[in-house]
Amino acid sequence: MPRRGYQQQLDDLRDDVLYMSEVVLERLRMGLDALNRKDPDLAWSIIEGDDEVNDLYLDLESDCIDLFALQQPVAGDLRFIAASFKIITDLERIADLATNLAEYSLVADREGFPDVDVQSIGARAHDMVEAAMDAYASEDAAASRDVDDQDDELDRLCERASETVVRDLLERQLDAGEDVEDLMGDVSRLLLTVRDLERVGDHAVNVAARALYMAENDASLIY
Repeated sequence: MPRRGYQQQLDDLRDDVLYMSEVVLERLRMGLDALNRKDPDLAWSIIEGDDEVNDLYLDLESDCIDLFALQQPVAGDLRFIAASFKIITDLERIADLATNLAEYSLVADREGFPDVDVQSIGARAHDMVEAAMDAYASEDAAASRDVDDQDDELDRLCERASETVVRDLLERQLDAGEDVEDLMGDVSRLLLTVRDLERVGDHAVNVAARALYMAENDASLIY
């Protein structure tokens, strides 16, 4: 009977981590929507809702610590709990980056660099996080490695976007009455947005690395 209770705790932990990932992925999608639509109400709902993710993180952190301390797991169970403990940290940080997107949208009142497709970059980063969580849910080692491979393409997209912004800035001739400070603010926000989306991809790779470690005791993707 106690062993069944322990197994239920492990099952509940997996379910709760997956639930946290659903909340975080939704916030990331909302952050991208807020940027696209310049919707202040949506942006504030993301910013003000960040406490929910923080509370989920703290609850799950406590659950992991209790399992370590009270159950003294070994082998596969130990790897699973340790991986889950690390993954919730990455999820919490992705939620913080989604909040950043919402904050950028509050002051990004114009599209100064239409050649930079932030939504495509964001969609790829979102898909990477989703794929990494699927790998965690199914303990799929091949899927974990695939997320790591996808990160190279995301990095290329982000680098290309940053280069486009810098090139356009160097080539731009200011229109009459255009404010230099406003322009530089647009540049700064866009570069920060690209950087944050690249970081989302990095966190997706971290999640995939922990899923691989959990599935096969393979730490090759852990940096």
